[in-house]
Amino acid sequence: MRNSRIPNFYDFSVFQRLDILKENGFLEQEDIKKLIAGEYDLKSEAANKMIENVIASFSLPLGLALNLQVNSKDYVVPLVVEEPSIVAALSASSKIVRNSGGFIAESTRPVLIGQILLINAEHPFNAKESILNHKTEILALANYLQPKMNARGGGAIDLDVRIHPGTAKYGDLIVVHIYVDTKDAMGANMVNSICEGIAPMLEKISNASSFMRILSNLHDRSIATSTCTIPMEFLKSPKHTGEELADGIVLANYFASVDPYRAATHNKGIMNGIDPLAIATGNDWRAIEAGVHAFAARGEVYTSLTNWYIDNENNLVGKIKVPLKVGIVGAPLQSNPMIKLVHKILGITSANELMELMASVGLAQNFAALKALVSEGIQRGHMSLHARSVARAAGISEQHFDFVVDELIKSGEIKIWKAKEIMDNMTKILNEEESRKEIDESELHSGFGKVILFGEHAVVYGSNAIAAPISFAIKSKVEKAESCSSIVIPRWGVEFELFRKGENKNSLISALELILMKMNLHNEKLQILVFPHIPRAMGLGGSAALAVSVIRALSAFSSMNLTDSQVNDLAYEAEKVVHGTPSGIDNTMATYGKLIRYKKDADPQTYPIHTPIKIPLIIGLSGSEGLTLNMVRKVREGWNKNKTLYDSIFNQINEITLQAIDAINDYDLEKLGYLMNLNQGLLNAIQVSTPELEEMIALTRRNGALGAKLTGGGGGGAMICLCPENRNLISQALNDAGYHTIITDI
Repeated sequence: MRNSRIPNFYDFSVFQRLDILKENGFLEQEDIKKLIAGEYDLKSEAANKMIENVIASFSLPLGLALNLQVNSKDYVVPLVVEEPSIVAALSASSKIVRNSGGFIAESTRPVLIGQILLINAEHPFNAKESILNHKTEILALANYLQPKMNARGGGAIDLDVRIHPGTAKYGDLIVVHIYVDTKDAMGANMVNSICEGIAPMLEKISNASSFMRILSNLHDRSIATSTCTIPMEFLKSPKHTGEELADGIVLANYFASVDPYRAATHNKGIMNGIDPLAIATGNDWRAIEAGVHAFAARGEVYTSLTNWYIDNENNLVGKIKVPLKVGIVGAPLQSNPMIKLVHKILGITSANELMELMASVGLAQNFAALKALVSEGIQRGHMSLHARSVARAAGISEQHFDFVVDELIKSGEIKIWKAKEIMDNMTKILNEEESRKEIDESELHSGFGKVILFGEHAVVYGSNAIAAPISFAIKSKVEKAESCSSIVIPRWGVEFELFRKGENKNSLISALELILMKMNLHNEKLQILVFPHIPRAMGLGGSAALAVSVIRALSAFSSMNLTDSQVNDLAYEAEKVVHGTPSGIDNTMATYGKLIRYKKDADPQTYPIHTPIKIPLIIGLSGSEGLTLNMVRKVREGWNKNKTLYDSIFNQINEITLQAIDAINDYDLEKLGYLMNLNQGLLNAIQVSTPELEEMIALTRRNGALGAKLTGGGGGGAMICLCPENRNLISQALNDAGYHTIITDI
């Protein structure tokens, strides 16, 4: 059973949200794969068949409003809109109504009106009477013209005639309204065809000339209503009682009912919900807008579409009555591939159901706006999301994004120039701190981070691999301690006493204790300070870099003066504790920090690789920690079950790696990217990739990367992509999807 109540949905990444939708029955895995691959995006070729003079497709955000319950059915509501706070406000107000029993909605038959204007009638009122006398024949002709719609239970159901005072030249205007039930279709072309088809008969009957034959967008025969009843206890807030808010909402609605200037803004807020849903479902939002506002102006004054009052049981009651003519079938809805997915998420089965949902969305959005107006005010509710939009427009990096947003809100100047000023000031402070840090770090000892370009996992079984250092590392320092030995990693929030008895230790602590024992320093009282610039458990060689930096710091502190070869051997022993059966490539890279080909033998071999020009990469961080030990074990289990198959895969990875060396030497980036994609396919085959990594890889390829693959152990962690062009665009695409990026060269 579908459930639209999904707590903390906002806090998840884009991909995690898709997974949650699958778990709640709104999407299937195949839908997610197509979304990640961009198969639902509107391509320029398809757009060129929709309108004239196409040059590209224009994208807007597609967000989901949650918590909506209409007629006891749960909906996750897709909204296509760029304005901040609409999705959040609709979700919040729907939650209140949901707790109060949900929305109760009804709708009339989905009737579209066609108009035929007749002029130059000698006797207009006689013409009107004659047309009405021939109603049966006229309707029969209309349905003859649309037999399929008539067979589905729809078609022309009625007509009437109106006379408007005319001009001296054309006389009175005779307007024939024909009412057509279009069932689940929008029906615009159908009704226009009917108007054209019956016009000659009307001319003959009325002895007049037909001048215009077209549908009307005032859909007052296709009405949806929705009602919600909210007890006072669900309205109260820390600053207001439920009664205070209810009275304020009733007064604000009355203001809109008598003042057209306020009514325009009031109704615009309603359309903030209806229009995005109309766009998402492929309906003509311009026609809906025109009809709604004409409906609001049908009396003596333009007025509110909603009514709020307090009933006899002291509940706040909201009602909306709105003209809506929408469709769920037909060619216009098939033109954009995303529309089909939206309808699947909604689970709509009829045009009437969509009408009722739209009306409820409009009422929910109106409730959210009025509640904000009479309590905290709209501006405060908008401010946070507006600040985020401004920070994004100012190009603020993900690393500093939240800080800049907070400072923007504090300043009250939510402007692009202000965001840049805040960032400039922060940069100056960071640069000053970095300068001081450089002086302090002269005593620190480093271990290099790494990316595996080719060959991870296969290298454990004797294949070649290519690894490259990255420009940031882990640095360590050792000081004398007073009471016991300990490891302190401030950035990771780690502070742990070493050699504590009876303690369940993680592999990192066990590895450090092994290092101290191997170096015969386990009886010393030392404090090991570690300053990582590599995120942990992201497949970037963090554990090996930490081991190398600590070994070097201990060597310097104790005047052992270990050689690089000795450091590397000891780091490899530590890697065995952390990863079980490591290849040795991570500790080798952490020690030597050079672009190399690596092959694991009884005596591991490293061969330097020289690239004529630096290779441009982006490292994408999934945010999900990937434990290399678990992935190594998983691959080992698979290999034990089917050695022939796995050895074949490892041999293919080895061949790809050897070809990649030639591509690097020749600086053939096209070939290098192609080989990266092949390597990723084989890594997927041994099941070390993850949906998050696949999403990131698909995003980068779609935005112009020549190649992309996971790097390191997999199971989360990081990926790399080769992007000689569009690096900023690709990085931004990953950031927008909720991931972090590092731009680097190797």
